Amino acid sequence: MSQISILSTKTLSAEQRQVFIDANFDLLEQDFIEIKNNLFDLNKINNNLIFSSQNAVLSLMEQNGWEVLKTKPVFCVGIKTKELLEANGFTVDVYLDYASELAEIITLIYNQESYTFFSGNLRKETLPEALKNAGITFNEIEVYQTTLAPFKISDQENFDGIMFFSPSAVESYLSNNKIKKEFCFCIGSTTAASLEKKIKNIVIPEVPTIEEVIFEVIQHYKPMPEEGN
Repeated sequence: MSQISILSTKTLSAEQRQVFIDANFDLLEQDFIEIKNNLFDLNKINNNLIFSSQNAVLSLMEQNGWEVLKTKPVFCVGIKTKELLEANGFTVDVYLDYASELAEIITLIYNQESYTFFSGNLRKETLPEALKNAGITFNEIEVYQTTLAPFKISDQENFDGIMFFSPSAVESYLSNNKIKKEFCFCIGSTTAASLEKKIKNIVIPEVPTIEEVIFEVIQHYKPMPEEGN
C-alpha cells in the first residue's frame, strides 16, 4: 500500500506532527488563515467573561493588566479553551463544545448575569444573537482578526485526506484549490457545514479538538484492532 498523504490547513505542534510520523503518513502543513491580535482596553468588562476560542484568550493575555480579570467567572467554548484559561489562573464555570450549546445554557440558567464576550472578527452570530434575544446584559470586544491566506497547492500533489479547523480555512482553501476525492476531516459541525454542499466524504470527531481530528485521520486509514483480537 502506498504511503497515506494528508494535508493540514494549519501548522501543527511538534507533538501533533509526531503522530503522523509514527504512523508513517506523509504530512503537508500550510496555514490557510492568519490571526492578528488587537489592542483594546479593559475598562468596560462585565461580571462574567465569555470566550469562544483559544485565540481570544491569547489576545487578552497580551493586554496590559489582564490579570485583574482572573477573579471573574468564565464561560467558554471548547475543552482546549478551558484548559488554556485554567492554566493561566481563570476559573471556568461552564464550558461546552459548541457556541450554540453555551448560548442555550446561558439563556436558560444564567440569564440574570452580565457578560463580556471576547470575540474575533469572523465570529458567528450564534452567541450574541441568543444573548440579545434573551435580553441579557452583555457587551462584545473584538480582540483578534482572522484573515484568509489563500495558497495554491501544486497540481502534482495528491492527498488522501485534508484536515480543516475552521470555516475560514475552508473558504481560503477553496479560493485556489478544488476538493476531488479526498476525505475531509473537520474539527466540528460548523466547519463541516461549509463543505457539505461540495463533498460527501466528511468526518467529524465527537470532541472538537485538533487531537481528535488527528485521531480520526489515523483511525480512518489505520484502524486500531479491537480488544481481544
